[in-house]
Order: sequence, then structure tokens, then C-alpha cells
Amino acid sequence: MSKIAFIGAGSTVFAKNVLGDVMLTPALQDFEIALFDIDPVRLKDSENILNNIKKTSGSSCAIKSFSDRKEALRGAKYVVNAIQVGGYDPCTITDFEVPKKYGLRQTIADTVGIGGIFRSLRTIPVMLDFAADIREVCPEALFLNYTNPMAVLTNVMNTSGGVNTVGVCHSVQSCLPELFKHLDLDQTGVKSKIAGINHMAWLLEVTKDGKDLYPEIKRRAAEKQKEQHYDMVRYEMMLKFGYYITESSEHNAEYHPYFIKRGYPELIERFNIPLDEYPRRCVEQISRWKSMREQLVNESNVTHERSHEYASYIFEAMETDVPFKIGGNVMNTGGLIANLPREACVEVPCLVDRSGVNPTHIGHLPPQLAALNRTNINTQLLTIEAAVTGKREHIYHAAMLDPHTSAELSMDDIVSMCDDLIEAHGDWLPKFS
Repeated sequence: MSKIAFIGAGSTVFAKNVLGDVMLTPALQDFEIALFDIDPVRLKDSENILNNIKKTSGSSCAIKSFSDRKEALRGAKYVVNAIQVGGYDPCTITDFEVPKKYGLRQTIADTVGIGGIFRSLRTIPVMLDFAADIREVCPEALFLNYTNPMAVLTNVMNTSGGVNTVGVCHSVQSCLPELFKHLDLDQTGVKSKIAGINHMAWLLEVTKDGKDLYPEIKRRAAEKQKEQHYDMVRYEMMLKFGYYITESSEHNAEYHPYFIKRGYPELIERFNIPLDEYPRRCVEQISRWKSMREQLVNESNVTHERSHEYASYIFEAMETDVPFKIGGNVMNTGGLIANLPREACVEVPCLVDRSGVNPTHIGHLPPQLAALNRTNINTQLLTIEAAVTGKREHIYHAAMLDPHTSAELSMDDIVSMCDDLIEAHGDWLPKFS
């Protein structure tokens, strides 16, 4: 029996979606689903929910929990990663509260920015431990990474980890539907092309019957900007730089130096920027889970409908050789995007079939888009350098090159803030503390 291993299975709702999809896919019925998490209570919750879905769906997949990670991985054909190292308390709180003492505010802090840097630093060693296990017990496995920071972790697993890794994110699937719904446009028959880096990929082409839809999109977006709405940052970036971005406005507000600025406090209200948004979401999710848990875990008749998550469709395409297109995060090998660094992780259309995940060649991005991507890639690559070499000075370099951080703080304050964050993280960053 072939195996799908899910690492971080205590992410119960996400595990339900991804693995519920697997159980609804005919080509995957002969698979064992191996669950692993460091939290035995959440692991058991996920096992119970999946067994209930197995019963109601009639799936023949086997569900098995493991307390030993290596045994969960042993012989796996596919591995799904959904971990979060350090959780909300203490690490997310630290990522927000220490920078706040320096006047540096954030919205999500999970990709770049000072919060993204430190989330990377505490996650990379754990991921490299996974990689060592995979090389030993399932070296041919395809590793699907859902964990942020997506580009950094996918890069590390492919390079330092030596594991065949593809990063998968929701933002490509949702980009066009959300934009068209908000602008009251019909998506029927629309063709699009998206490429860039994770959370900052670009809607490069959007046409219908050969007609470019961007002029109408921009006209409607300019009208929307006359009053507050939830997507003002992305619309402003599109109107200034020419193209729409895949990931949300609350994310992109902190990827650029233009929006969260102490010298321009009016920008927060003008662009409807939700500072400290991720901690709020964490508190809400923790509270919501307490009420959801009883219903999901103990509801024997729980059902599932196949979601838009890529994982089951990737596995299905590889098992059946029926091609499926995804937006995948892969290494920029051979210059898939010609004007981005070869050592970067990029997000491009990929065709999946029995031969695996095959990225497409994009060529050159418009120069202003490549320039914006490179500002984030600089920080990503220096963060990886810090994690791999253990050199503290590269943490400083990563932070000093970050667009938002460097626009707000002096170099001395950046160094001091990084030192404070390292001290506050303590045992979460043993290489540096």
C-alpha cells in the first residue's frame, strides 16, 4: 500500500481539507494516510475526524497515527507539511511585540519583514531534520510544503535539504476569482497567466476572447479606491506598477516600504491597513476551535466536499497521468523567470503528470515587477544564509535589506532589535542564543 504522510496533522481543519480530498479521490483509494504531530491530543482529534469522513465517504484509505516521525515518513510516496514552529504563544507574540518597541508595526509577519525572518529562522532547523529523515526512509518522496515562509522553506528543502519539494499556496487559485467578484466582472471564459514569487506573484495577462481586460479592471479599481474597502493596497500597487498581485492587501502592506510608515500615519486609515492582524486571527482561531472541536471531532456523520487545495489534484495527476495545472513554488533553475536570481524560489505555472511537477518557462517579468520581487528575494536569501551558516551578522543583513524594516529604522536600531528578538526567542533559536 502506498503512503501519504502528513506532518503537522494537528492542524486539524487543514488536515481535514487536504486528506478529506484524498479520501474523495478514486485514484488514491489504495493509499495509507500516515498522521504525525508533536501534540498527541490534536493528532488524535485529526485521526477521529478523518476516520469519520472515511466512514461517511466510503473511502478505502487506511488512516494511521504515528508518535514517531520517521516511522510516519517511512516508505511515503508523498509528504505534506503543515507545521508551525513556536505557535501563537510565545513566538508570534514575540514577533510582533519586540519590533513594536522600536516603532515597527506589522500586519501578518509570516513571509518577509522582521516577523518573517524570525519565523524562518526557527522553522528551518526543524525542516532540515525532516529532510534528514526523508533522505533516509523515503528518498523518492515528493514533499509538498504548505508552511510559511513559503519561498524560504521550499528553497531550503530543495537545496540544503536535498528533498524534491514543491511549495503550494492558496493565493494563485483565489487571485482571479476574488478580483473579478470584487469588481463585479464575469470570469467565464477568462484566460490568465500568473508568475513571480510566493505572495508577490503577478497577474501578468488577463484576457477574454483575445481582448486585454486590464484597462477595464483598472478603471473599476480606480473607482473603488474612492472609498474604503478591504483590498486597497493591492489596487494601489496595480494602479502604480501596472499589475495585480496574488496575495492579500494585509500581506502586501508589509512587503513594500510605501504603506506602514511612522512619518505618514494617515496612510494606515487611507489604505485600510489592519495592523496586528495576524495576532487577532490567532486569538479568534483558538477561540473558534474550542467551539468547533466538539462538533467536528465527535460528529460521526461529518461529511466533506473536495476543496480547492492543490494536494489531492497533484497526487491524482501523478497517479493517473492525467495532466493538471497548478501554481507551484519551485527553484528558479535555468532562469524560469529570467530577470530573477537563479538561486531564488519562484512561483510559476506547473504542469503535473506522472513525470512529476514540471514548471513552465516565463521569460522576463516587466522590469518594475522583477525589481519589486528582488527586494523580497534579497531578504529571503540572506535569511537562508543566516540559518545555514549560523552567522548572526546575516540576520542583521536580512533585516537591513527588508523593504519595510529598512524604511522605518536605522541600521543600529535594526541590529539592536534583532538582538532583542534572538534573546526573546531563547531556546527557539538555539544556534543563535
